[in-house]
Amino acid sequence: MNVPVRLGYDFYNRPVVEVAQDLLGKKLVWGSFEGIITETEAYAGVDDAASHAARGLTPCSKIMFGPPGHVYVYLIYGMYHCLNIVTEAPGQPSAVLIRGIKSIHVHLDGPSKICRYLGISTTHNNLDLVTSQDTYLTQGIIPKKYITTPRIGIKKATDKLWRFIIPPEEIENF
Repeated sequence: MNVPVRLGYDFYNRPVVEVAQDLLGKKLVWGSFEGIITETEAYAGVDDAASHAARGLTPCSKIMFGPPGHVYVYLIYGMYHCLNIVTEAPGQPSAVLIRGIKSIHVHLDGPSKICRYLGISTTHNNLDLVTSQDTYLTQGIIPKKYITTPRIGIKKATDKLWRFIIPPEEIENF
């Protein structure tokens, strides 16, 4: 039986922009669901005005200050969950927002669509993607190319080109 190799802490313990780019094409396993990550955004901690950590350590952002490779889920508009993966060393709060995932059955193009479809909520906060039995990431595929754009849905630090997308024509081939 060919068991996929999970991504380890060393993958996540790197600069957030690198991890956001490298997450494209990785396979997310969430229980019985498997899908390829197609879109990400990087949020670089206290120096990034658009990051939840820009205001320092708060009850909402404390997961971002923890170890890399953990899940950070937050609510937007008080009702939509967003899945993030913590990167960099503890105390350096950074995370990657997962904006798109494609499986053989569905293309989830939006952070809240992903969370609704997979049943992700704040109860999943701090889930360790390296040691969790049924939630983790594996190598997946290597995209031929990706598009870089400004992040969307934010009002601060809109100049940063930290949104990464596998082009639609390549996603169709999955």
